[in-house]
Order: sequence, then C-alpha cells, then structure tokens
Amino acid sequence: MSEPRVGVVVVTMGNRPAEVEALLASVAKQDTPPDRIVIVGNGTPLPDFPGLPGEVTVLELEENLGCPGGRNVGIARLRAFGDIDVVIELDDDGLLVQTEVFDQVRRQFAADPRLGIVGFRVADEHGETQSRHVPRPGGRDPMRRGLVTGFLGGGHAFSMRMLNEIGDWPADFFFTHEETDLAWRALDADWKILYEPGLLLQHPKTSPARHAVYYRFTARNRVWLARRRLPLPLVPVHLGIWTLITLLRTRSLGGLRAWAGGFLEGWRTSCGERRPMRWRTVVRMTRLGRPPVI
Repeated sequence: MSEPRVGVVVVTMGNRPAEVEALLASVAKQDTPPDRIVIVGNGTPLPDFPGLPGEVTVLELEENLGCPGGRNVGIARLRAFGDIDVVIELDDDGLLVQTEVFDQVRRQFAADPRLGIVGFRVADEHGETQSRHVPRPGGRDPMRRGLVTGFLGGGHAFSMRMLNEIGDWPADFFFTHEETDLAWRALDADWKILYEPGLLLQHPKTSPARHAVYYRFTARNRVWLARRRLPLPLVPVHLGIWTLITLLRTRSLGGLRAWAGGFLEGWRTSCGERRPMRWRTVVRMTRLGRPPVI
C-alpha cells in the first residue's frame, strides 16, 4: 500500500467537551493531517468543530449505541466515502502528545499488506502505563514492541481492507470485550496485530469499574465471546479460568452479584453467529504468548 489515506473516528457522549476539544486540537497539529475526520455524537447533539484539517463529518445519533456501535457508524461513513485505507480511532478523553503519529501509522501500513491492526501505547499524564493496557499476560514492559494477540480500544488503527473482510465491531457487546472479539477474528483471518509503544495516546488513569454496567457486561460479554469464537473444548476452560480470576480480584459483593447476573445472561441470551477460530489460530496465539484461555 503506497501512501494510505487515513480517516479518524472519534465517538463522544457529549459529556467531555473540553477533552474532545483538546483531542481534536492534537489531531490538527499532526505533521501530516488526516484525509477525513468523523465525529460521532453517541445519543447527543454536537457543536461545530472549526479549524480541523481534511474533510470533517459530524454525525448526531438519536440514541447511545455504545462504544462499538458508535464506532461502527463512523466506520460506515468512511467506507461510504470509498477513499480511506486506514481508520484511526481515538477515545474522546485521549490526547496525541506527538505530532508524527499519523505519519508513523501510514508508514507501517504501507510497509506490510497483512498488517490489520496497530495498537497504541496508552499512558497517563505522568507517562505511566497501567498493566491492563499492555496487551501481553502480566502487563510487563509497556515499551516492548511486537506482534500480539490484542489491542487497546483507546487508541488504534485498522486496515479498512481487513474490516471489509472480517466485519466491524460487535455492536451488541455495547461495552467491554469488543476489542477481543475483533482481534480474534482478525487473527483467524491471518491478519497481524502490532503493538507499537512509539505511538502514544495520553489518557487519564481510570478504572473500568467506574461504569455502572461494568460487572454485568464484562461477564455477559465474556460468555458471548467464548460461545462465538472458541472451539468447544476451550469454552469451559476459558470461562473457568476467568471465573476464578474474577473471584480472586473482586472485592465488591455488589459487583460479584452483578457479575453473576451477567454470566447467566450470557448463557440465556443469543450470542450471535458462532464462528469459532481454527485450531491453527489457537496455536498461533499460543506462540505469540497468549493462548485464548487467558
């Protein structure tokens, strides 16, 4: 791919106007501007955004479709334009502190036609990366670059050709584990996922449990994920390991009740189309350091 054209998608619920303004200012300061920017108001009206480079499209949705659903709307608009090769998605409270991010993304996708996903490093304003933001077991060494089995939802880039092949975000997940579902589909279709710590997204330190639906959706979506994507023998192994981890980690009785309710919901409701990964993908993920049971 020579000189891939880049589109940017930002989804916001309208509750972080100052952060969105700062993020878009950091997008405008990139050495090479994006070709298109799509800003999605997830169930909220949005103001005008003057002074941005490239073609800017503002979409206001009548209802909140969740993070993956809102991003799918932005991706669909870029796809309809028909002239974007790579889409960069950024959390609305993130910030690009470097000006060469888009240049680096362009070069990486131009150099490897099977590169499907590039994950950014996420760090707070002090430069610290939380272990859960490192896409390797144990969360060690956030500065280690290489091929991995997952990526961070806060800042990443997708090949549009890959998305056209494997499909977009699982919108019915609404929140949590949507990155894993997409990553497993990409790996099963023989695309590569690169963790690139040189691409930095500054993001405030947060806990995912701050969201009221965290425990319920985490449990429900993990069951859906296993039912959708894993070979049958691995489904009980994956869910058994993560049940044990949840019991050891969770200190909130109310959180455990919500998690248990979500776990049962994941079994009682439709998980969508079942397309389990091939065993060769399981082997590939194991060689990359993360078999799909941990």
